[in-house]
Amino acid sequence: MSSPAVTDGDRLGGSPSDPYHGPAPPGSGRDRRRRRIRVVLAFAVFAVLLVMAVVIAVSLGPVRIPFADTVRAVLGDDSGEHAAIIDSIRLPRVLVALFVGAALGVAGAVMQALFRNPLAEPGVLGVSSGAAVAAVAAIVSGATAAGSWVLPVGAFVGALSALVLVYAVAAARRDRSIATLLLIGIALNALFGAVVSAMVTNAPDDEALRGVVFWLNGDLVARTWTHVQMVAAPAVVAVAAVLAFTRDLNVMLLGEAHAQASGVDVVRIRRILLVLAAVLTGAAVAVAGIIGFVGLVIPHLIRLLLGPDHRVLLPGAALVGGAFLVLADLLARMLFSPVTLQTGTVTAFLGAPIFLLLVLRRRRVVRA
Repeated sequence: MSSPAVTDGDRLGGSPSDPYHGPAPPGSGRDRRRRRIRVVLAFAVFAVLLVMAVVIAVSLGPVRIPFADTVRAVLGDDSGEHAAIIDSIRLPRVLVALFVGAALGVAGAVMQALFRNPLAEPGVLGVSSGAAVAAVAAIVSGATAAGSWVLPVGAFVGALSALVLVYAVAAARRDRSIATLLLIGIALNALFGAVVSAMVTNAPDDEALRGVVFWLNGDLVARTWTHVQMVAAPAVVAVAAVLAFTRDLNVMLLGEAHAQASGVDVVRIRRILLVLAAVLTGAAVAVAGIIGFVGLVIPHLIRLLLGPDHRVLLPGAALVGGAFLVLADLLARMLFSPVTLQTGTVTAFLGAPIFLLLVLRRRRVVRA
């Protein structure tokens, strides 16, 4: 029989000194009600933030569009004078940012739970690097001339191939522990990085080199409804699948031995979740390039605000991750207009200081 701390999700809130491991001490009914109210209010704020981010991002640009016109166009009214700009240029880019941010946020939360480490991020097993190898190969070889679908499809296949390679090496060693998977991922990241460097060094022309640099830094320029379709389907399906494993993730926070004693098939659940995280990361990287810090900072922030209960953490990471990347892309377009920055550059500028502040705050709490 599992302990009350495991079966009662309201108690799995994390101790104040360590929000990453283990359940919180049992609280009174009043404490649980207060926590539920706090969670509901937090999600209301997250939802409002996401909607506002989408409306503002669609409205602002070289041509300023009134918020009322933006809302009508987003809701399907194509009779306005700015409907063409919204439908063909701005809305697809904003929706790609939303789905990519949500996918990276959830993938980061899963990785941090499986590795029981707040510094884990979606590319820790070499998924992003595998996508980079395939994408850079497509750019340098000129295969992208065959169609706009070649680069994202190649990157997605490269991401999933990297995960298959990780498991193949682990199977050859007859060791599929999380530590072994991490070490293999580190080695593959280094190997894939060397391959990318070799291809960049031997790029046939400056145009190909520029395309590689833009893709490696992550950007959302010229995203269309085709890109929205490419990322939306795998992101929605994979996030929904991950949400079905919230209880298992909560139990696994207590350690593999405790999870197995509670009836969780740790090896199977871990394999499924790693595949889902790879799908989320691959879908995001395929349409946006490598965008850092979203999958690292957003789950970290939500966990500190609301605790490690994955019934709350995962949807929170999806909402805030989507809003964060939409706003980061808006800053990339508008901060130095008409000069634009890459979206990945802005997420690094924003994410690195936020993460440092969170780390410093956590160290002060632990010492207290």
